[in-house]
Amino acid sequence: MKKSIYLSSVLLTSFLFISNTYADDCVQKRKTPQAPSNVLKLTNPLETTPENIAAGEMLYKKGAKPLACSQCHGRRGKGNGKMATGMTPKPRDFSCRTMMKDIPDGQLFWIIKNGSKGTAMMGFKALKDNQIWQLVSYIRKLAK
Repeated sequence: MKKSIYLSSVLLTSFLFISNTYADDCVQKRKTPQAPSNVLKLTNPLETTPENIAAGEMLYKKGAKPLACSQCHGRRGKGNGKMATGMTPKPRDFSCRTMMKDIPDGQLFWIIKNGSKGTAMMGFKALKDNQIWQLVSYIRKLAK
């Protein structure tokens, strides 16, 4: 009985250690400038409806011009798209909950609109604000 409890404790401790170790492996450090305070504090004004998420998904996968987000960030947002090969730093892994929960909506909006200096992330100034917020809705879904 004691041996069984001991083994269970060891296995649980090992699992928690491994889970915590790998959970943080997806966090990507960036030196992206912070959005201006009036933009940084913005929250997505769109409701998280299936329609807004679908519109964001369409933009992400093929509609954004000049290049769909999925080309660099990958179909599932893991930062492993066809064009990501050789990029330094690698495109953001939007599926990383640990990292994405700490990036405010306003910061995501700012980066999509203006790009991210020091990375390959270009600005998408041709997108309407509403479309950028749809993208933010979809990107948030990738981290769940």
